[in-house]
Amino acid sequence: MRGIRRPAKRPQRCPRPDYPIVRWAGAVDFALPASAQGSGICDAIGTARHLRKRARTAARWFVLRINEIMNWIDELRGLVDATGIIDQPQDMSAFLTDWRGRFSGRAAAVVQPRTTQETARIVQLCARRGVPIVVQGGNTGLVGGATPDASGKALVLCTRRMDRVRRVDTDDDTITVEAGCVLQRVQEAAIAHNRLFPLSLAAEGSCTIGGNLATNAGGTQVLRYGNARDLTLGLEVVLASGEIWEGLRGLRKDNSGYDLKQLFIGSEGTLGIITAATLKLFALPRARAVSLLALPHFSAAIKVLQRARAAAGPGLTAFEIMSGRCVQLVGRIFGEQRRPFVQQYPWLALLEWSDYEDEPGAVRQCERLCAAAIEATEAIDAVISRSLGDCESLWRLREAIPEAQARSGGNVKHDISLPLASMDRFVNETEAALYALCPQLQVLVFGHLGDGNLHFNVGTQEGVPVDEAFGREQLINDIVYSAVARWGGSISAEHGLGQLRRELAQRFKPPLELDMMRGIKQVLDPQGLLNPGKVI
Repeated sequence: MRGIRRPAKRPQRCPRPDYPIVRWAGAVDFALPASAQGSGICDAIGTARHLRKRARTAARWFVLRINEIMNWIDELRGLVDATGIIDQPQDMSAFLTDWRGRFSGRAAAVVQPRTTQETARIVQLCARRGVPIVVQGGNTGLVGGATPDASGKALVLCTRRMDRVRRVDTDDDTITVEAGCVLQRVQEAAIAHNRLFPLSLAAEGSCTIGGNLATNAGGTQVLRYGNARDLTLGLEVVLASGEIWEGLRGLRKDNSGYDLKQLFIGSEGTLGIITAATLKLFALPRARAVSLLALPHFSAAIKVLQRARAAAGPGLTAFEIMSGRCVQLVGRIFGEQRRPFVQQYPWLALLEWSDYEDEPGAVRQCERLCAAAIEATEAIDAVISRSLGDCESLWRLREAIPEAQARSGGNVKHDISLPLASMDRFVNETEAALYALCPQLQVLVFGHLGDGNLHFNVGTQEGVPVDEAFGREQLINDIVYSAVARWGGSISAEHGLGQLRRELAQRFKPPLELDMMRGIKQVLDPQGLLNPGKVI
């Protein structure tokens, strides 16, 4: 009886492209070399032997790969405490799907460091092992920017345990916080020192400051205070090499070189991992007044905004726009929401006025503004807050729109920005093009008019299945984004690119801009391990 021949150990190679592929046992594909082909040479026994050898090779490779993964995960366990790593599929599931449920992926593990130093050691390990890293904060993003791909190779690095407020400086009006600090907690820490941190979002109870900076979040008060980028004085960042850049300077003036923090703000975790930030604080307003104006058409909103800017100056904190369809949807989904007007109007504008004197003064300013707008036929009717409860009630109408859309079945979303001078023509022409595509569609428009940001979402009319919109998503996107480009706008105002709009950026951004972005990525992340498959 012949002895068992064992294959010589040699480096495993990919099958040559000219080998024909044979399927064995219905599960594994193997390539046969030319020496094993042809009648009289490759008989049944020879073929079986060859396939068994290939199967053993594949099995050994699989075992080696599993051992390799387990080895680096074992190393990872030595870098954080016992509760800092999650590697069981059922426990990782909450980290592997985005907030909207549109993107899902797999991961080798989830790690939750407590400090910047732990984060740096984790990144150094991943750099040595070639492990991709997906950074995640509150997982409230809308473009799949914090969701790993389906390969299962990536490590999800969650910053939520890095949540300390390190310092509040009332002399310089700054606050230094860690990346995992929830936005609402940052706001409350500022208020405790009689200061204001003005970044405000619908998800402020769960989103983290690291995610806000990584996406350059906007929110409702950009008109007065700017985006997250404008509120940031310094950053602490772990680079792709595992080195720590200590940039937590609270200086308002520093012209000693490139403003490096701006590279990481809005980069969606593709250039470095933000671990802490020094942010601007402001004096806490003593009073606020909110008014809701009913408008005859969209162009009237532009005129009222111009009037409000002239009257209020920096006192104008927010200027939001909502179509009448949005308000009707909120009323239908949330029946308990108090209707501000008996009659339905095509458009509504919500204004907030902040005052450093007293509430009666702010209310009087709002009254004068509303009266002047009505007299000029820019507005039809108006409601003005008389208490803090009134302010919150009027804001709830605006803030309920995203959830009302979700509960109604969702829609095709577009987060765009445009020059104010182009907005009226964009809205009218794009709506007409969409209704020509399908009369059963329904366009829902709302957003931050004061800073040129519209949420231009396309769903279906009541009683029509939302598949009528989702089935035409590509055509809808072509109509909307082509119009945005034609009118000089941006395909992403505040949500970022992530996975959802990465390919759109290739189409609509100038080639030179894309080349510069790739160049920056290559310098800061030469292995391409930070949030691969996002932005570029």
